[in-house]
Amino acid sequence: MKSRRTLLAVAEVAAWWVPLTALWLVLVSTVDPLELAVGAGASALTAVVARGARRAVTGR
Repeated sequence: MKSRRTLLAVAEVAAWWVPLTALWLVLVSTVDPLELAVGAGASALTAVVARGARRAVTGR
């Protein structure tokens, strides 16, 4: 049961991370490895925060 919950949590964070990273790439003017790493990291942090906010609102 716990592994299923972990898998769902990872899937939710990934579902947030992919569009946020794509948005970062659209908005940044040049794409070099450092900017890509910063964008991916910022998107990952934002995805985790978005999951926490959704859990706080829904109570699950």
